[in-house]
Amino acid sequence: MTKPRIWISNAKPMAGEIVRVRALIEHRMESGMRLDNDGNVIPRHIVHTFTAKLNDQLLFTWQPETAISQNPYIEFTFVARESGTLSMQWVDDANQTISGAVELEVNR
Repeated sequence: MTKPRIWISNAKPMAGEIVRVRALIEHRMESGMRLDNDGNVIPRHIVHTFTAKLNDQLLFTWQPETAISQNPYIEFTFVARESGTLSMQWVDDANQTISGAVELEVNR
């Protein structure tokens, strides 16, 4: 699997500043509702859990459903309160994990 593409609005925000995060992964996302050329159902294979943490503190979690698009893009914001590692993790139906991280340095 390829690494996720992660963008943050400011890697060195002031304390209390809102930080915007955008992330994109490459994943085929099979819904389990399509048939192959022989008429067999292609098994469901989607990302079912996304988590974002700053220094192991949960910021955001999301549990997408079957209708999620291929190569999912997510955007969220949070208030910068402390420096550390912003880590994100996507887990799919095959228990494969895609992870990415960026560093954040909060200025006081």
